[in-house]
Amino acid sequence: MSSLCEGSLSDCPVFGVAILELIEDSRHQTNFNFKTGYKMSNQVTEAFAQQYSANVDLVFQQEGSRLRPYVTEDPMGAEYKYFDRVGAVNAKLKGSRHGDVQYSDTPQSRRRVSFEDFYSADMIDKEDKLRMIIDPTSEYVTTAVYALGRQMDEIILDAALGTAYTGKTGSTSVSFPASQQIAVNFVESGGATDSNLTIGKLRQAILKLREAEAIKDGETPVCIINAAAENSLLRTTEVTSADFNTVKALVNGEINTFMGLEFCRTELVRKDASGNSRVVVMPKSAIKMAVASDISAKVDPIPHKFHNFQILAEMSAGAVRMYEEKVVEIKCDPTK
Repeated sequence: MSSLCEGSLSDCPVFGVAILELIEDSRHQTNFNFKTGYKMSNQVTEAFAQQYSANVDLVFQQEGSRLRPYVTEDPMGAEYKYFDRVGAVNAKLKGSRHGDVQYSDTPQSRRRVSFEDFYSADMIDKEDKLRMIIDPTSEYVTTAVYALGRQMDEIILDAALGTAYTGKTGSTSVSFPASQQIAVNFVESGGATDSNLTIGKLRQAILKLREAEAIKDGETPVCIINAAAENSLLRTTEVTSADFNTVKALVNGEINTFMGLEFCRTELVRKDASGNSRVVVMPKSAIKMAVASDISAKVDPIPHKFHNFQILAEMSAGAVRMYEEKVVEIKCDPTK
């Protein structure tokens, strides 16, 4: 054998042809096992059964975290982490000469974040790797990492709209307030009517943030939308007209910035009990993310699984909403 083929099986002209002939003979047999001649149950064989190319196509999916760049991140080394908040005070008018100093009681509070452990794992048979001719491990690792990236976005969205924990020990719960929500039937003028994402709703969201002084100098708030909300905006003249806008909407049919907002699309956008999309508008300082263990992946042979390869990706992370005033929810009817 060594005289015929010095490299891998995929490089060998003799055994490469033999493998391809075996594949051709068995392509109508679902999950065929070259070693035993019996069918196998692992789903990785579906790729081999469907096509015999040198690449494994990843399934259609969101590729990793999209929202991570839009939050403030801190490392975490304990079960809980606390983020202190210092409120605003008002300046005082100096009274009579040599008068007493009047002190301000600076408001201070804290938010608590806890982390959870997440993983994504799969098993790759050695026979599967042989049948597919190429090593699929890297593609499976990528898929596992993408899964954890999407999980990170879910953590961020749940922190933005969910319950936050405050107090000295973080034992007091704070729900997301109705005052930070823009109703699904909000209109700037005329009769209220349900709608998807509109320019009027965006203006109202920005107004809420600015009235609360919730945007730091230099911050660009992000609007987290789904495809239905994006499509609704793309039907708006202000977004697609060169008279109003000069962004990707004019060329690529996608929105990146508009009205001082940066847009990030994900189909992980939450929905309320009525099925309305919960579009989020917030600056980066609205959410604190604590990462105890960043996303990592490894591939190991497992002895008790006949030394088949286990692909394991892991992470430990959590997030908390720092200020209710920094997050605005826009309710959008995805059917409009």
